[in-house]
Amino acid sequence: MKAVGITDTTLRDAHQSLWATRMRTEDMLPVLADLDEAGFHSLEVWGGATFDVCLRFLGEDPWERLRLIKRYVRKTPLQMLLRGQSLVGYQHYPDDIVREFVALSVKNGIDIIRIFDALNDVRNMEVPIEAAKEAGAHVQAAIAYTVSPMHTVSHYLETARALVAQGADSLCIKDMAGLLTPYKAYELVTLLKRELGVMVQLHSHYIGGMAVGAYLKAAEAGVDVIDTASVPLAFGASQPPVETVVRALQDSEYATGLDLPYLFKIADYFEQLRKKRGFDRGLTRISDMRVFEHQVPGGMISNLISQLEEQKAVERIHEVLTEIPRVRAELGYPPLVTPTSQIVGTQAVLNVLSGERYKLVPGEVKAYVRGLYGRPPAPVAREIQKKIIGDESPMTARPADSLAPGLEKARRDLGELAGSPEDVLSYALFPQVARKFFGERSQRGKAGLAETRVQGGAAAKEDAKLNLGEIKELIRILDETAITELNLESEGVRISIKKGGTGAATAAFAPLGPAAPQGLGSAAETGSGGEPVPVLASAAGKYQAEARSENYTYVKAPMVGTFYRAPAPDAPSFVEVGQRVQAGQTVCIIEAMKLMNEIEAEVEGKIAQILVENGQPVEFGQELFAIEE
Repeated sequence: MKAVGITDTTLRDAHQSLWATRMRTEDMLPVLADLDEAGFHSLEVWGGATFDVCLRFLGEDPWERLRLIKRYVRKTPLQMLLRGQSLVGYQHYPDDIVREFVALSVKNGIDIIRIFDALNDVRNMEVPIEAAKEAGAHVQAAIAYTVSPMHTVSHYLETARALVAQGADSLCIKDMAGLLTPYKAYELVTLLKRELGVMVQLHSHYIGGMAVGAYLKAAEAGVDVIDTASVPLAFGASQPPVETVVRALQDSEYATGLDLPYLFKIADYFEQLRKKRGFDRGLTRISDMRVFEHQVPGGMISNLISQLEEQKAVERIHEVLTEIPRVRAELGYPPLVTPTSQIVGTQAVLNVLSGERYKLVPGEVKAYVRGLYGRPPAPVAREIQKKIIGDESPMTARPADSLAPGLEKARRDLGELAGSPEDVLSYALFPQVARKFFGERSQRGKAGLAETRVQGGAAAKEDAKLNLGEIKELIRILDETAITELNLESEGVRISIKKGGTGAATAAFAPLGPAAPQGLGSAAETGSGGEPVPVLASAAGKYQAEARSENYTYVKAPMVGTFYRAPAPDAPSFVEVGQRVQAGQTVCIIEAMKLMNEIEAEVEGKIAQILVENGQPVEFGQELFAIEE
């Protein structure tokens, strides 16, 4: 009898696909002992988007999450997903950072590392595979499965053969969009088992409704392990439910050996958690069933809907889903998996929302066309390449060969904020996000300064609800004192009042919840000198104590996101007031939809005003810079 092993994805891919990776560590700890006793082949608990979301949205240290899980899971191997040379980020990182990240992942508790490259460019998997082998982990090399003129059975066999030659201990067919039909699964698994003789695992999503059938045919073909999730986090964009798959195989020679009543005990826990947190069940929508046309993974559809909601354009989702296959073909048929799914998807969103295709091109799309993510399955369409990078020739070498070592620089840049080698890695991968997280972590460690502080020699806590008049009074007080910054909370909104370079105080509002400061509206108010001041009722509303001028041309945010004044995340200098800029010159970036979107000046002139603080959230259409022509 050949039992089929089961990897449980509930603590990683399942809640990434359905719950935007918002399950907290505290939600996981109570059920870990039961998961450990269930008899799974492995538990996928880390990697993918969990790292970024822990830092960016949950205020958690992803390394500490891994250590805690390892403390409670003592029998079952822990597994993670690694995006090749991109690790858990959205760009390629230098080899020294890759090696250190892999080594620390294993040191902190990872036993199995599933490594893939979004383009199936095996050159981008060489260093991660080598590092994982050196660290003592089981290396599972994954092949991203998709459908295109370039992605033939021969392509998959050739890719798999190269990965085994690199030292992969096992192979995974990574069907991230649920495109693998049952009979194609049988053909592919049979071929890999016959030709390569290594362990083969199948990972599929339920999105198109074929995953259970694909698993059954794969079992007949000799697959060793399949991926499932607990039923409250299954179906829809997630994996098939473990309970269904176990029951389907129960009376066959491929029976998993897992106990159904015990699995439902685990499911009961996750169902209560789902209700407590207000999370949705996995559902198959019409847009999901169109996956065979647009090939968008379920998790990506969820992200697209969320992104369009942020841009106040959710009704245009079908236009975006129609645009995605067109962009994908023009960019050389990349498989739609992170980070190429974000690259293609975001470009499609911008094409639709801007009304002009490729009018706004994110830096990551430019990098992709330049070859900085690897070799596309097919050449980028010549006219699109010229529109994006002009006459520049794309790179043909392994992208990471052009990257200077980055680990020591990250250590120097982070300085005293680094509490551990793991902190340095977090910063190296997500500099802006990690620095913000470390700063907040440091503040939480100071009694009485958890949320609010005054810079300039004094500290205070403000609990009173403030209206607009009171905020303006605080601005007046700062204008007349030596205090440079005041941060406080009011009605679920964090308010930061600080003096700018000219000495005039401004207030920026960042939401901690759905509330906004009482009295804020869209009508123009007046500043301390009587001049008109625009007041925005948005999440990133700005009370700007400077007069407007008819001679100014304003650079506006083309999307909702986070504003950074540097033209790139690691740029050596910011654009400053008084600096001359050319039309088409990048003046800032808006981080949105997981990409850094470069924003250009449309006119030549001098920067007269910078209207947003670095790192602040901005709304669609919000003014960022004033340029005096």
